[in-house]
Amino acid sequence: MKKSLLIAAIALVCGTMAYAQPRAIGGRLGYGAEFSYEHTMDAKNMISLEVGAPGFAGLEVACTYDWIDPFNTAFPWEEKGEWHWYMGVGGAIQAPWNFKGLFLGAAGRVGVEYDFWFPLQLSFDWRPALGVSLADNGSGGLAAGFGHDLYFGGIGLGVRYFFNQKE
Repeated sequence: MKKSLLIAAIALVCGTMAYAQPRAIGGRLGYGAEFSYEHTMDAKNMISLEVGAPGFAGLEVACTYDWIDPFNTAFPWEEKGEWHWYMGVGGAIQAPWNFKGLFLGAAGRVGVEYDFWFPLQLSFDWRPALGVSLADNGSGGLAAGFGHDLYFGGIGLGVRYFFNQKE
């Protein structure tokens, strides 16, 4: 129960940040399927929230604070839409469907996205995680250890709809 409340609280906090900026909602496919939400804070920052099923073997929530075009590079082939690099850091929680384990850690993100001239966005990114793994040791106790999951969220292709097109 406590795990469910923690996951719900993280989703609520990340999803209810400032309201007036452009937002995008959609899905992300890779090692599993995820619901994806992006909230643009200003022209150079956004919050990304994904809730999904990694490998269809459990539940995950990942939230990152991303910097858009952090190196001030431009793509030379922009005609109608816009290309953007982004990278960020945040947190991640993952649990199997039976909730007999938990992964809690820091997540990173690096990717590229294309914003069409109509309200559609495509993205391609990688989201690894490092943290602590807790698991049932089989005798009623917990086994804890350092966990890394370079495939947690893994490489994914995102498709999102813009509610407000970026200016």
